[in-house]
Amino acid sequence: MTTFRTTSPRPAFWLRRMPGSLAALALLWLAAPHTASAQGKLDARYEATLAGIPVGNGAWTIEILDDQFSAAASGGTAGLLKAFAGGSGTSASQGRIVNGALVATNYEGTAAWSKKSEVIHMTLVNGYVKEFAIDPQPPVDPDRLPVTDAQRHGVFDPMTGALLRVPGNGEVLAPDSCRTGAAFFDGRMRYELKLDFKRMTTVKSETGYQGPALVCAVYFTPVAGYIPERPVIKYLTAQRNMEITFAPLAGTRILVPYRMVVPTPLGTAMLEATRFVTQATPPRVAKTQ
Repeated sequence: MTTFRTTSPRPAFWLRRMPGSLAALALLWLAAPHTASAQGKLDARYEATLAGIPVGNGAWTIEILDDQFSAAASGGTAGLLKAFAGGSGTSASQGRIVNGALVATNYEGTAAWSKKSEVIHMTLVNGYVKEFAIDPQPPVDPDRLPVTDAQRHGVFDPMTGALLRVPGNGEVLAPDSCRTGAAFFDGRMRYELKLDFKRMTTVKSETGYQGPALVCAVYFTPVAGYIPERPVIKYLTAQRNMEITFAPLAGTRILVPYRMVVPTPLGTAMLEATRFVTQATPPRVAKTQ
């Protein structure tokens, strides 16, 4: 089994072994549940740093319509990290909006590093992962806890789960918006993320949104599909200092990750938006004869 040392000069090694949403938004990035309302779009760009050094960048687009939604992200290593550990990835989810809820139907994630690559496909039906596959199929590891069929019910894919819905008609950027949690399946691991209120803040992107934002603490709990003795799993499970800053998606009651901070043995990993352009879109007008 590969061992992890805190003196390792390979941050890409550590990032690649972060589970689903955490990995996707460690080069892409993360968070929690549920319903949508109205319509809006987001065009965002992010920069990833490790101990203050730029190590990657990415893009995220989201479109919420009256009856369907789509979200797509892409990212890759940059700067010094790219010189010795190049990597890239994409993540995309599509689905329907049913009674205001985001109901994903398809998810696909890709990752490439060194001379290796993989593609994850998932088909979902009302929160149940009906089918999933990893190409190329990874070798069976007897130490990996199996994911049961029951554990594939009531879950979000990493992209849909990254959209935090605030129910009701009150203030969106409020402490109670953080007090939630969700179950995730990323094609390999089943895990849970719990959020809790931490503080209010103000953000100012280079292009786009400037204004109030909500900071939530995030706690990771693995459930199945992981190797219990893997050091990065133990580390993330024990972490109590991870946080996500959410900003509003105009025209909706959805909050989107603007910044994420994860302490690591190599220094603080952070993903932060440099561009966060969001706009409400008018509802479709029914055609008349």
